[in-house]
Amino acid sequence: MRAEVGSRAELPHHAEVVVIGGGIVGASIAYHLAEAGVSDVVVVERGQVASGSSGKPIGGLRAQFSDPLNIALGARSLETYARFQSVTGIDISMERVGYLFLLREQADVTRFERSVAIQNDMGVSSRMISAAEAQRLCPYVRGESLLGAAFSPDDGHARPPAAAQGFLHAAQVRGVRVFEQTLVVDIKTDGARNIREVQTNRGAVRTSTVIVAAGAWSKSLGAMVGVDLAVEPLRRQLVLTRPLTPTPPRIPFTIDFATSLYFHNCDDGFLLGMSDPTQEYGFHTHYSDEWLPAFNDAARACAPGLVDLPIERGWAGLYEMTPDCNALIGQSDSVGRLLYAAGFSGHGFLQAPAAGEVIRDLYLGVPPFVDVTPLSADRFDGSPVQRELNVV
Repeated sequence: MRAEVGSRAELPHHAEVVVIGGGIVGASIAYHLAEAGVSDVVVVERGQVASGSSGKPIGGLRAQFSDPLNIALGARSLETYARFQSVTGIDISMERVGYLFLLREQADVTRFERSVAIQNDMGVSSRMISAAEAQRLCPYVRGESLLGAAFSPDDGHARPPAAAQGFLHAAQVRGVRVFEQTLVVDIKTDGARNIREVQTNRGAVRTSTVIVAAGAWSKSLGAMVGVDLAVEPLRRQLVLTRPLTPTPPRIPFTIDFATSLYFHNCDDGFLLGMSDPTQEYGFHTHYSDEWLPAFNDAARACAPGLVDLPIERGWAGLYEMTPDCNALIGQSDSVGRLLYAAGFSGHGFLQAPAAGEVIRDLYLGVPPFVDVTPLSADRFDGSPVQRELNVV
């Protein structure tokens, strides 16, 4: 089901809240606001709903992080996704096949042992496993190259476009209005630095609250009101294989941590991906296959059966990176009623439900389920920051 949008309708002259961004994070925020009774919400999207990074075919869901705050956000979101269809009526094809991190360096084993201990203390059922067990869980893995692995059976993957559409449809039922092809060109404040108006290519909306959830484009929106949202766009690419014969067994979302190579089932084939350390920041969204030789080299070491699989199509999208690979979630201290949820560094889909809850509570002035003060956008003031280690 695709959310109905007002791409041709006239923008309202006023709204209680304007959410900028129609991807999974903005959709979750709109839904959670509406669920709490805040129905006078307008969502504006520069392109089409879920057409940015939220449009990728399959997104990972996990609570396997090194930082307790990220663990909490991931675990809370997993709970929401598990009941998503019963709440919204939308099937997001969620498969809780687990997440499997392959570890081939002793330093990584030690690092993951510490992370798993934190996860277990927080109720996450992750565990360290042997190379032999990793190979049993994922027959494509080359066990002799491993020192061990980390596995969490409750993690998995689902379909981000369906989730974004589901959140927005449920929000619209509660009164939220969504406008595609609506580019924000300025955000106006009054003399006291309070939000006054959002100006777009289709007209202006007077409002007292703006929530920036525009992913890789969030930095420019913050700059309109003098708020530094430290987000940089970084291209990431993946491919989908053709249907394979015989049909591959269902396996965990598997990641070779040393190289970031990852793979998991997609229909009757696989989704394959890996980060490119030579990729420079920028709004590069064209697909090219120059990264595939490096993928095949990495696969030879950890999963030789993936080498040179027949490719059906490729996809390129943008990660929204921050200096410490942690999201920006909070509200501005310098501009009244400017809130933000951006910079998820590849974790937007899996943290979106929890982020929507947090932003709703910050707007309502009630304590969120977790303290997100460490995710404030002003943390990059020269003080030491804690980098998230489990980044793919």
